[in-house]
Amino acid sequence: MSAEKPPLVGVIMGSNSDLDIMQAAPDALELFDVPYEVRIISAHRTPDEMRDYAQTARKRGIRLIIAGAGGSAHLQGMTAVFADVPVLAVPIKRDNHDHEALWSNIKMPKGAPLATFPENGAYNAGLFAVEMLAMNDETLFDKYHEFRDKQRQDVIALDAQVQQDWRGHIPS
Repeated sequence: MSAEKPPLVGVIMGSNSDLDIMQAAPDALELFDVPYEVRIISAHRTPDEMRDYAQTARKRGIRLIIAGAGGSAHLQGMTAVFADVPVLAVPIKRDNHDHEALWSNIKMPKGAPLATFPENGAYNAGLFAVEMLAMNDETLFDKYHEFRDKQRQDVIALDAQVQQDWRGHIPS
């Protein structure tokens, strides 16, 4: 993202093989000009770096972390344990895996909060980050609600088109 503004959201993943799914989070953030950073941080191969990243997030200006990993998915939960900001988990699901990542994320113990999104739900995690940041930013709040209203208007327009196209073709 732009070097002009410090990042507000950290997008982290356990491996570069997760980039194809996690790219959806920055895509959502970019719609609203929310500055972010992207990092590869492994809970298993770089645990000290993961802990340091999580523990220094707020001091560095990060307000939310979106973390994605597959398999046993320890990155999301361990980041949440160490972080001083909310962590949004994206369990990554591949065709050759079961639902381990989802189960790892939704089974966090009491006292270790972790907001978990659907498998491969990085886009919605990005939108949720925008929604949370908008709570303290009126300009962002307005942009987000314009986005939501446009979605609503698009569906209304599609419905009107379908009604027009199908008039007389649907039995009563």
